[in-house]
Amino acid sequence: MQGRRRILIVGGGTAGWLTAAYLARYLEIAQQPAFEIRVLESPELGIIGVGEGAFPTLRATLAFLGIDERAFVRAASATFKQGIRFDDWRHAPLPDGTRHRFLHPFEAPLYAEGAGLVPYWLLQPEATRPPFAAAMTIQNRVIEGGRAPKRAEEDPFGGALPYAYHFDANRLAALLQARAIELGVGHIEGRLVGVEPDGMGGIARVLTREHGALAADLYVDCSGFEAALIGKALGSPFHSVRHVLFADRALACKIAAETPDGPIQPVTIAAAHAGGWTWDIGLQAARGIGCVYSSAHLRDDDAAAVLRAHIGHDRFSARTIPFEPGFRRVQWVANCVAVGLSAGFVEPLEATGLVFIETAAAMIAELFPHAGPIDAPAARFNARMAARYLRIVDFLKLHYCLSRREEPFWRDNADAASIPDSLAALLEQWRFRPPSRFDFVIDHESFAYFNYQYVLYGMGFHTDLSAGRAAFPNDAAAARRFARIRSFGAQAVADLPAHRDLIRQLGG
Repeated sequence: MQGRRRILIVGGGTAGWLTAAYLARYLEIAQQPAFEIRVLESPELGIIGVGEGAFPTLRATLAFLGIDERAFVRAASATFKQGIRFDDWRHAPLPDGTRHRFLHPFEAPLYAEGAGLVPYWLLQPEATRPPFAAAMTIQNRVIEGGRAPKRAEEDPFGGALPYAYHFDANRLAALLQARAIELGVGHIEGRLVGVEPDGMGGIARVLTREHGALAADLYVDCSGFEAALIGKALGSPFHSVRHVLFADRALACKIAAETPDGPIQPVTIAAAHAGGWTWDIGLQAARGIGCVYSSAHLRDDDAAAVLRAHIGHDRFSARTIPFEPGFRRVQWVANCVAVGLSAGFVEPLEATGLVFIETAAAMIAELFPHAGPIDAPAARFNARMAARYLRIVDFLKLHYCLSRREEPFWRDNADAASIPDSLAALLEQWRFRPPSRFDFVIDHESFAYFNYQYVLYGMGFHTDLSAGRAAFPNDAAAARRFARIRSFGAQAVADLPAHRDLIRQLGG
């Protein structure tokens, strides 16, 4: 890229406007007339907004973009998310009404000297030890108490406990659009009708119904599942992972909160059912609810019945969202790079979709080819993003393959033939030791080793440390630390405001 550098982002929504704002902020285009970033957005296309949840990385992203946290909470109808609660994943509700649930909080297990506390928890009797998250974190108690992760007077995006957000996807996109335009991004409303190749494997210009031909040096495909540039025009193949992750459909809806001043859950609730799971997300005045399922294991009518049963009535309108779980191994082709759904989508579990958008935007910014050939940064981007997708697939599969539920969907997920070799090898090692930071290459990961620990031990996975019992002689010191965690957790519940109260104090 030489001379004036033009970036055209095709598609708005969260992917398009977050990428535009991030690049504008990173490249400081308002102070550099040599840069031009424009977003081509069709007013006819809506936002899917699956999940409406984020990972803690969004705090740093919003801060980098210069978006005030209070303004974000107000504008996006945002609430605070401290993790995920998994209901009925280990086993279905028992005849006596017994149900299993576990928490995956964002807080890392509290550190202790030497080997840490995880081995000492593993060596306790399984029948009497507390749940893993309850033993290892303060946040478990905070979540169960319905408390917020911080106080209103604490620094924006700061606080003692890690957190992310739930939000209205349409409102978030509008907020990101406004910020991008403030940063110097141009907005073009128009419908893409064609793409002209440049004869060298890239794009010469895109054709619009309203504005004719538009040319750029770098095209960013944020056109969603349509993948108008990276897929239809450039033919980058799609790598399906349906043989590993079976969910391929979702029914999504939004319902009004039962009471305007009622409590708001500070976690995403993911409740397993016969053919998949439902999400339940608390916003300020509504709940975002969806039923994720495998069309090979559950009929559409039965999925709708699951959604009705979860909500408790049928006074709602749900959108059907079909998707093919997978990704493009080559997401940057010549002068076109895909971000968001055009690059890939596995499923809404663990809010991975937004994490990939944030990661892609940051990588494009840092690898941006100011001069020289584009091949090297494109190859780096493709290698890193493909590796991240493969690792995410393993992490999501972990949630399914450990289940003891008896329905065909869950038995098929537990079948060894559906478990990637990379995950199977780790599970075999984790039979004799807990997940370690040395199991993972940090540049390829969206989740840390302790995230795997929460899911493993929440699902009842057994790690046998008995052969190395003598290597962990500090039982008394570990017991004191476990007691301290319980004490700190109780104090945090007493000190922190209720979740709804914090939202109100921030102006929501």
